[in-house]
Amino acid sequence: MARSARYGAVRRIVHLLLLVLATSATPAFAAGPLIWALGDSLTAGYGLLPAQGFTSQLQNALRRSGVPAIVRNGGIAGDTSAQGKARLLWGLRGLGAQPDLVIVELGANDMLRGLPPQQAEANLDAILAELKRRHIPVLLAGMRAAPNLGPGYRAQFDTMYPRLARKYGMRLYPFFLNGVAGRRELLQADGMHPNPRGVQIVVRAILPSVRMALAERR
Repeated sequence: MARSARYGAVRRIVHLLLLVLATSATPAFAAGPLIWALGDSLTAGYGLLPAQGFTSQLQNALRRSGVPAIVRNGGIAGDTSAQGKARLLWGLRGLGAQPDLVIVELGANDMLRGLPPQQAEANLDAILAELKRRHIPVLLAGMRAAPNLGPGYRAQFDTMYPRLARKYGMRLYPFFLNGVAGRRELLQADGMHPNPRGVQIVVRAILPSVRMALAERR
């Protein structure tokens, strides 16, 4: 195995261990609703301090709006839909209690690697089916394919999120990076990941959908 491959494997193991610690840090008997965000680097807060990431900012925004929620970070940078599916069950076990809502934000890395949209859809379908079987409410966060992948790929990729949401009767937030994508002043130097101000806009935009999803569970 090449040195870079070994480093990548070690880094992923470290990320998984940190994720286990993070999901075990909050008591299961907390008073407010428990939200688990299952995703990739956009959920994980890539390139940001912990307090600047999506889950921290979403938790703070919910509490300011009167919802004493706990939002647990289930994001791992670089994860595809297949990798998210592979860690779904142990991630749920690590929470210590059944979540009141799961935000599923996956698929961007499938798209960036040019993987078949049908493959990503099958993986997301399996994730949503398992959550439905467990009677766990879901907010599905959609993504959009890059224009350079062509209209055919884009049509298949972009439509899988609303199709899956309809299939399982789950709430859909159409585009996770709405209001941020393509705006350099809201992105980090890589042009893909939101900076702290960008995350703030993401959270502000998705907050009503999160609140409605929590209300619907009752």
